[in-house]
Amino acid sequence: MRRAPQRPAVAAPTTVTPPQARSGPLSGVATMFGSGLSNQTGAAVGALAFPVLGPLGVVAVRQYVAALVLLAVGRPRLRTFTWRQWWPVLLLAAVFGTMNLTLYTAVDRIGLGLAVTLEFLGPLTIALAATRRRLDAGCAVLAAAGVIVLMRPRPSADYAGMALGLVAACCWASYILLNRVVGRRIPGAQGAAAAATVSALAFVPAGIVVALRHPPTAGAVLCAVTAGVLSSAVPYLADLLTLRRVPAQTFGLFMSVNPVLAALVGWVVLGQSPGAAEWAGIGAVVVANAVSIATKG
Repeated sequence: MRRAPQRPAVAAPTTVTPPQARSGPLSGVATMFGSGLSNQTGAAVGALAFPVLGPLGVVAVRQYVAALVLLAVGRPRLRTFTWRQWWPVLLLAAVFGTMNLTLYTAVDRIGLGLAVTLEFLGPLTIALAATRRRLDAGCAVLAAAGVIVLMRPRPSADYAGMALGLVAACCWASYILLNRVVGRRIPGAQGAAAAATVSALAFVPAGIVVALRHPPTAGAVLCAVTAGVLSSAVPYLADLLTLRRVPAQTFGLFMSVNPVLAALVGWVVLGQSPGAAEWAGIGAVVVANAVSIATKG
């Protein structure tokens, strides 16, 4: 799923971290950093295939890779699912595909750093809405100020791309909420695997159409597959290992660096250099999330 384009990223779990999870904090931080860097690098590499496959083609390949990985890990017993289990899985599959498609299209239009920052508003909104502290209200104001800076009127502004980034944010928030429902009703990773499989099947017609209209090159397919591995497989497995080593709060806090990583990777790999105002807006969103999570008891 990605960590979004980002893998379908997930919010920090609410379960209590066992004592043994704190035994390797340094390795946990290293794993979190590697996961975030892998996720954003995968998105940037996938963007290199846009001229040939377009965002739709790249997302289709990524969905296929995510399904293969999660099927191998989750091994869902689909025939045993009841309708009460299936309906949130189907909704999760729809949200998963829409999230990645809108995010990758936004990346194509407005750049990786801005797209990921806008998408990050999804989990940030859920985190802020869960409490009634004055500090969280201040964080919400700070995040809103950052968004205003990022979306300020200017001749080069691509409002369609920004709107897609906000749609991706809504999808990420929905993804988090649906994941909680699926997790309560289906054991292990079976629900996530089933949703990824349904989403991948839904993208089969799109993949065929893209292949017929724009014959893929070996390089473009390699970039798309690499995006799927780096933005889906690696972050998913890395997050499983991370949550055994660090508290859930630390995990959520470290996720705040993803917009910064996205901006840096976009700059290095794609040549997308944010201006001073864009860096300020990204920083405001990141700080708002970091403060909100770090000050929670």
